[in-house]
Amino acid sequence: MIVQSTQEDNINNITFTVTKIATTKHTLLAKNSSREITSKGITFDDNVAKVSIVGVGMISKPGIAARMFRVLGDEGINIKLISTSEIKISCVVDRKDARRALKALHQEFELHKA
Repeated sequence: MIVQSTQEDNINNITFTVTKIATTKHTLLAKNSSREITSKGITFDDNVAKVSIVGVGMISKPGIAARMFRVLGDEGINIKLISTSEIKISCVVDRKDARRALKALHQEFELHKA
C-alpha cells in the first residue's frame, strides 16, 4: 500500500506499509533516502494493521467501500489510511482493532459462509 498526500505547506507525504518483519530494513532504507533528498524526515508506526476487501466482483457492485467504512465506524474502529483500486479496498487501523475489524467485515460480507 502506497499513498501520497499533500499538506498545507505543499509538502508531500508518502505513506507505505510493509510487513512487520521488514520494518527494520525498510526504516533504514527510508532514513537513507530521506537524507539524500533532504526531506523533513520519516516516522513509522508499528502498531497498525491493514485490513482489505479483495475481489473482481467489486467492479460491478457499487457501495462496497461505503459498507466497509460503515462497518468499521459502527465498531468504533478509526481508519487511519485508505487505499482503493478496482478490485481492492485496504484500510490501515490500530493493531488492537484488527481482529474485531476482520470479524465484523467477515460478518457483513458473509464470508463465514464461503
